[in-house]
Amino acid sequence: MTSEIPVPAAAESDESASEITKRPPGARPTGLPGDLTALLAGYAAELAGTTLSAETCRTYISRVRQYLAWLAATHRRRPGDQDPLAAPKARDFAVRDYRRWLLHEGPIKRSVVYANSALTAIDDFGLRRGLGASKIDRDDLPRQAPRALEEKARIRWLRAVEQVTSPRDRCIALIPYYAGARISEVVRLDVGDVRRSARKGVLRIYGKGDKVREVPIHAKLRPGLEQWLTERAAWPGANTSPALFLNTKGGRLSARAAGGIIAAIAEQAALDDDPTAHVLRHTFATSLVRGKTDLVVVAELMGHSRLDTTRQYSLPTERDKADALNHLTTDH
Repeated sequence: MTSEIPVPAAAESDESASEITKRPPGARPTGLPGDLTALLAGYAAELAGTTLSAETCRTYISRVRQYLAWLAATHRRRPGDQDPLAAPKARDFAVRDYRRWLLHEGPIKRSVVYANSALTAIDDFGLRRGLGASKIDRDDLPRQAPRALEEKARIRWLRAVEQVTSPRDRCIALIPYYAGARISEVVRLDVGDVRRSARKGVLRIYGKGDKVREVPIHAKLRPGLEQWLTERAAWPGANTSPALFLNTKGGRLSARAAGGIIAAIAEQAALDDDPTAHVLRHTFATSLVRGKTDLVVVAELMGHSRLDTTRQYSLPTERDKADALNHLTTDH
């Protein structure tokens, strides 16, 4: 297979390699030269026709965009060089260099989890172009529990949420914490997915692969949901959109906007480690696992298809390792 799309020199790129990972949340996407923009648009169109979730598609497109921008900014091809977007050997060299750049050489040192995620997206891109996946092994993930808020941080987070005047925003901030939902799952909720009886209630959550799970509505979440449902009736689109969370124009709130709401509350909380929706989801799972909840129950509540994914929450945290040293005898 050959490619007619050259990898431009760094001078021809819209931005330098050092700028690729410095884009703040909410800023415009990383710019690409025209040929690579068309290539990415074609890939996005292919993803739109798949069964992948909208959140997965957005992540893949973002990761591939960053990779193409890095290629454009760093790969200056000389006569006789193979095209990393067309030749398997050149592809493997480029992807290997990119992984090293993400982990060690870029302006922001990325985690192994992020680098592996980027390689997964790049492989999907290669497969859909007919080039195939890169022949590069994934790095082993660190053997420790996912990042979750510690006890004091949880209290500060909940108090910051309590100060929010918008019942919609309070619900968006609390559902990942009290129901373990991903941000994409939060914005996908419809009004009919909030099922309440006189004393109990459940959230019907659509997860990856359209897998449905039901999570009991926590007692601290229920009043906020009821307040929002009452206020929602007066919002634009309340009678036409089934979405639980509406934007100001009456449409379904986007995952990006919901993430921005959580980020704004996190800034008000002034935590050392700002919580994202995913950190709040991890906090939900960590609390249950460390509270001795059966792993099968936690897996069901989290929407995990493999129990091994749930077991990672029982792994030691950095605090666990530090606390372990307190058992050593010292001579005062």
